[in-house]
Amino acid sequence: MYTIRKECIAMLLAGGQGSRLLVLTENTAKPAVPFGGKYRIIDFPLSNCVNSDIDTVGIMTQYQPLELNAYIGNGAPWGLSRNFGGVHVLPPYAKSDNSEWYKGTANAIYQNMSFVDMYNPKYVLVLSGDHIYKADYSEMIRFHKKKNAECTIAVLDVPIEEASRFGIMNTNDDDSIYEFEEKPAQPKSTKASMGVYLFNYDVLKKYLTEDEADPNSSNDFGKNIIPKMLGDGKRMFAYQFNGYWKDVGTIRSLWEANMDLLDHEVPLDLKDPDFKIYARNYAQPATYISSTAENINSLIAEGCTIKGKINNSIISTGCSIGEGAVINHSVIMPNVTVEPGAVVEYAIVGENCNIGNNAVVGTNYDNAESSDINICVVGKGRKIADGETVTE
Repeated sequence: MYTIRKECIAMLLAGGQGSRLLVLTENTAKPAVPFGGKYRIIDFPLSNCVNSDIDTVGIMTQYQPLELNAYIGNGAPWGLSRNFGGVHVLPPYAKSDNSEWYKGTANAIYQNMSFVDMYNPKYVLVLSGDHIYKADYSEMIRFHKKKNAECTIAVLDVPIEEASRFGIMNTNDDDSIYEFEEKPAQPKSTKASMGVYLFNYDVLKKYLTEDEADPNSSNDFGKNIIPKMLGDGKRMFAYQFNGYWKDVGTIRSLWEANMDLLDHEVPLDLKDPDFKIYARNYAQPATYISSTAENINSLIAEGCTIKGKINNSIISTGCSIGEGAVINHSVIMPNVTVEPGAVVEYAIVGENCNIGNNAVVGTNYDNAESSDINICVVGKGRKIADGETVTE
């Protein structure tokens, strides 16, 4: 057992199936889904940790972990390759008395308490692997200390008409939490939980152990741990987050978050040299843009060949867009080939797809109301035949 103590380590929940992302997660864990041309979703919480001087991260994987495990590797792209600390992939593992999948978010941490104990931290930060945002967790830790808190939960103000979609924290004037309501029909506040929890480890360990012994528990932080701590009168505070945050657990929200990168009024700067988003990016040649190409407010990553028209779209690394092809309000994931004359509109095209000559993917919604837009999704590795039309 190590004797050196880490002040704070992070535990990143990355084992969800991501069923609402449909064909994009059939063979890929949700945190490994590509985002923003050259990133994966998990790059954001990992980079947040690095930028917050948290150098020890346990990543709990479960569903389709192979690609995610390979992507994380030894953690070097994020500066998390270390002799003591660094990044560790933590799948469910066989034990002498019991062997089981992670039953819930709390159970996932419980099963890995021996890993946490190895670093003997004072604080444990619990994160989700399916959110896009930039946050300096060290500010949250300072807030936690100042309040002498036992648990601090990051919250984001949401419009009151949307509050019923979230877990809502009701607070006193000093930011202490007196009530937590999961998706309330008539919300009392707009402070939505971001799924970012900071605990004193001794307190967390006690509640995880008690929760595991309860046969009626769902072993979930939001459903069990947080309400129990509140009921016991623990010092719990809401930490106000004021930046960009997006849960990308659905096709629509994933598409919207990508489109937000193209909106100059959205405060998500991926080029900020003082707060970088790190990723495992393999060497790519320079992108070639021909004289026949047209680029309107789009993001085109490295290693692409562009000969068609790109409008308000994300083109990821290694893609080829043929002459006469049109990409409109779409997300093209890595290593996709769009053949000449093909049209892709309001769509997400998964990795390694081939869109055939003069094929049509998606529907034109340029003059439609936002609520009427349905995003077409093409699953990873699919081949769309020449002239074929795919609308959903």
